[in-house]
Amino acid sequence: MPVHEYFTAMFRGLDEARAGGGTEAEQEARAQRFMDEYRRLDEGWDAAGIAIEDAAVPGPHGPVPVRTYRPEGALDGAVLWCHGGGFRHGDLDMPEGHIVAIELARRARAFVVSVDYRLADGERVLYPFPIDDVHTAWSWLAGLEEFADAPLGLGGASAGAALAVSTALRARDTGPREADALLLAYPFAHYPNPALDLDLYPEMAALPFRFDAAGVETMVRNYVGRISDVPPDALPGAARLDGLPPTWIVVSEYDDLRGSAELLERQLAEVGVPVESYLAAGMTHGHLNHPPRVHEIEESIAFMARGLKG
Repeated sequence: MPVHEYFTAMFRGLDEARAGGGTEAEQEARAQRFMDEYRRLDEGWDAAGIAIEDAAVPGPHGPVPVRTYRPEGALDGAVLWCHGGGFRHGDLDMPEGHIVAIELARRARAFVVSVDYRLADGERVLYPFPIDDVHTAWSWLAGLEEFADAPLGLGGASAGAALAVSTALRARDTGPREADALLLAYPFAHYPNPALDLDLYPEMAALPFRFDAAGVETMVRNYVGRISDVPPDALPGAARLDGLPPTWIVVSEYDDLRGSAELLERQLAEVGVPVESYLAAGMTHGHLNHPPRVHEIEESIAFMARGLKG
């Protein structure tokens, strides 16, 4: 299918918001007001029945903020969730963090821990700080007696999906406990980023937000500090992947990083890791930052919740 009308209408609205003249700051302020109204995130995303608490876990680089989500009643397991943002943006409040965590808690009957890992700044905070923070939160979750015999999942979106895989690799090799499932939304797991299939280029050409080669290079340099000799677990598609748990991958149809998601699926299958994917038709990268009034966004969340249940 073509790019979903939800996104094409959004792109038109952003163009119109910026076309009203004024300074660049005024144009961006209008665009942000449009986005806030367009997404209407207060609809359908209430946290009724979910107890939410903020906490911090001691880590090697200082406290790691986490936010926990506990649905009422008996639990079927737990999951650690990592928001996206190119390793340099994002927080616990972004929809891809907060709202996805609420929905995973509700749909999978799971205790969800959303981790506010340190963001790379290209100088002081670099790889492996973000992975260290996520592994710290994972070790804390794995050590909770309540979940000693329950399935534990690791998940994330985009750069957060890469951190989830890297943490699963570390848990496989050093403990304290291996993950039972990986839930990955449009993962960015490779550098260089695999090219798109040629038949996607006509639709992709019209999108205003793209991950071009220079942008991907800047993202990696900011995270790792260089673009050569990139450590295998930084972008974990280059790592040894055998022994990872069953994995569920959400793929955005119109996404410059789609090639990474699809290559990771093939790599996991090659080494015997059970893997399933859901192609979110018409969706662009980061579609979990939008509300599930759109069927494909709803189904992306439901797919990961089913993965956690096994």
